Amino acid sequence: MSVRVVLADDQASIRVGRRALADAELDIEVVGEAADGQEALRVVRELRPDVVVMDIRMPVLDGLEATRLIATDPQLSGVRVLVLTTFEIDEYVFEALRAGAGGFLLKDAEPTELLRAIRVVAAGDSLLSPAVMRRVIEAFSARPAPTAPRTKLLADLTEREREVVALAGCGLSNDEIAEKLVISPATARTHVSRSMQKLGARDRAQLVVFAYESGLVSPGHALA
Repeated sequence: MSVRVVLADDQASIRVGRRALADAELDIEVVGEAADGQEALRVVRELRPDVVVMDIRMPVLDGLEATRLIATDPQLSGVRVLVLTTFEIDEYVFEALRAGAGGFLLKDAEPTELLRAIRVVAAGDSLLSPAVMRRVIEAFSARPAPTAPRTKLLADLTEREREVVALAGCGLSNDEIAEKLVISPATARTHVSRSMQKLGARDRAQLVVFAYESGLVSPGHALA
């Protein structure tokens, strides 16, 4: 079954290029396009795609707010958002992840990177490059201590699940978590899945946000 994609970007030429790239793949199908965030919301609500490739800077409604509205709509729980921007130090990197973005990629990324990102986000995994992880770490370095509502949720996790969420917060994949904890990859996936359910996380990217906000991971212990 193909990954159904909506492209949201205010530049028509960019949408044309991405459509041609995606449509050349057997497992990816572009089902809709949008030139601004408001139109993106309308198209997403109508078509219910698997992934929205969302530019942040768009007129009428920016991609950050559009992402937040998609992520908080229960009827769109199956839609994943891949955020694209011009700069890897974009001020919205952390905000986009908090808003519910499942991945973050530079607009000038290689075509193969974009295709991989669409597949990764569609699978429910997060796409957080080392540059993005550094940006998240920097954002949390300047934030106050973890808040009570977030730390309270830790009580819902088992000790092993806390370890798994902390490692996910450091950017480790399921296989890397399994190796670190000396468990099978299948067991690692199970722990990640259960943790996401308990925390109400849409995807792995939100586990990363929770790991920092709850204090499970501190900037000094994150992986570069």
